[in-house]
Amino acid sequence: MIAVLCILTVKERMVDLTKIEIFLYAAQYLNFSEAARALHLSQPTVSHHIKTLEQELGVTLFERQGSANKLTDAGRLLIPWAKRMLRDSIELQEMMESLKEGIAGDLIIACSTTAGKYIIPQLAARYTIRNPNIRTQLLRCTPGSVVQKLVDRDVNLGVVSYEIPGKEVEQQKFFQDSIVFIVPKGHRFASRSKINPEDLIGEPLIMREITSGTRKVVLTELVKYDISVEDLNIFMEIGNAEAIVRTVSAGYGVSFVSKLAATCALERRNVVAVPVEGLKLVRSIYMIRKRLDTSNRPADAFWSFVHDSSNKDLIELAGRGDLSFAI
Repeated sequence: MIAVLCILTVKERMVDLTKIEIFLYAAQYLNFSEAARALHLSQPTVSHHIKTLEQELGVTLFERQGSANKLTDAGRLLIPWAKRMLRDSIELQEMMESLKEGIAGDLIIACSTTAGKYIIPQLAARYTIRNPNIRTQLLRCTPGSVVQKLVDRDVNLGVVSYEIPGKEVEQQKFFQDSIVFIVPKGHRFASRSKINPEDLIGEPLIMREITSGTRKVVLTELVKYDISVEDLNIFMEIGNAEAIVRTVSAGYGVSFVSKLAATCALERRNVVAVPVEGLKLVRSIYMIRKRLDTSNRPADAFWSFVHDSSNKDLIELAGRGDLSFAI
């Protein structure tokens, strides 16, 4: 295995990227005919390129088993290297194009927080209007997967609702998100100007999942009043803020959610926001990127663009939990 790694390291610059792309398709399908159809090539052409690549590297990449194939150890080892080579080649081409025509290329942003998905699309739209040669893609991810996607270079930027420890990522504060306590319009709390933290005990509470930033903020604040998660009547756990708002609106419980997610229901008076005395229900939303990564001009420019003076209105509206008039 070490010998194969050395061969790939020495010869990486000499390998034809066309063969590398064909190899990745062949590794995906484990069938040269299916790979050929996906590439719009003939099966003999695929076989020829694979055989030539094996000769150039001096290793066997596939064990032929009739119409199907099986990757060898060398083949499995080559996959991440092959992906990296193609990705680097694309980034190099995009960087050269950006020097000629302004910023150009792909920007992929992973978002794991409800608040982020309300503001990121509008910011991305403004950014794309300013830089029409950039193709932006927004991905909804679980909190635990954002950092891994950055490390694997599957995405360029991430948006999370908590600080990320360690040295793998760099982070900047994005905006402040307000969290509100909501009840159905006919609830006994709906007519009150505020409630006390202890009033929550016994109420059928709908909570976000364990990894949720909203949940962490709420439980941290309640601990200050000697109220733990065991003291709460957690009626349900739902991993989607909009679904929680709809469930509360239907009269099935009370909850804490991002104000951005509850804005429409609050305006329609389907739910009522009731202040909880003493609870500081705000959280910081962070934008993160891989530390010491290869420069990506679309991502670098967006990293700065989020705090451009032209976006001050959007950031301030997000902090107040109202994006309905941000255009």
